[in-house]
Amino acid sequence: MKNIKNIVFDLGGVIITLDRDEAVRRFKQLGVKEAEELLDPYHQKGSFLELEEGLISRKEYYQSIRDLAGKDIPEEDIDDALYGFLADVPAYKLEMLEQLRGKYNLYLLSNTNPIIMGWAHDPITWGREKLLCDYFDKMYLSYQMGYTKPSRKIFEIMFADSGLNPSETFFIDDGSANVKIGEELGMKVYQPENGEDFRHIFGI
Repeated sequence: MKNIKNIVFDLGGVIITLDRDEAVRRFKQLGVKEAEELLDPYHQKGSFLELEEGLISRKEYYQSIRDLAGKDIPEEDIDDALYGFLADVPAYKLEMLEQLRGKYNLYLLSNTNPIIMGWAHDPITWGREKLLCDYFDKMYLSYQMGYTKPSRKIFEIMFADSGLNPSETFFIDDGSANVKIGEELGMKVYQPENGEDFRHIFGI
C-alpha cells in the first residue's frame, strides 16, 4: 500500500456478499423466464441495466418486469426478487472500513440502482448506527452518474469530481472487466472473489 492515499471499493461481491442464483430463482418464480440471461453477475442487461444507468424510472422498471412476466405483480414482490442478490453484509467488512477510514480516503464506485440503495440506506439493514454512506468520503453510484462500469466514463467522472490521482489509488472490484479498466487508467487493483475476506491485503 506504499504511496496509496485513496481506496475505491465496489459494493456487490466486495462489501456485500451476492447470491445471483437466488435472485434468478425469485424472478423466475415471478414469471420472468429470461431472468438467467438478464441478471448477469457483473453487468446487467435489459431493464435491469437501464435502471442501473438511470435511463428509466422505478415505475418504468416495475412495468417492464410485469411485461416480461405477462401479469400484474406488486412492487414489493419485485423489490423482494431483486433483494435475492443480497446474501450477507459481513460485520468484519464494515469494521475494516472503519479501520481504513483514518488512514485513507475511501470511495464507493458501484453499478447499482435506487431500489438496492434504498435497502442500503435503511438502518434496519445494517443493525448499527452507521449507514452505508457513513463509511465513505463519497459514493459514486451508476444510476446517478448515467454510466456503468466498465465504461471509462464512469471512472473519469469520479476522478474529475474527487480530484483523486489514479497512481495514488487502490481499486477493489470483483469484476474482471472493471479491474482491467481500472488498471489501464493507472490505479493499483485487486479482484477478490465474491464474499472473499481480503483484509490481509491491508495487514488487518
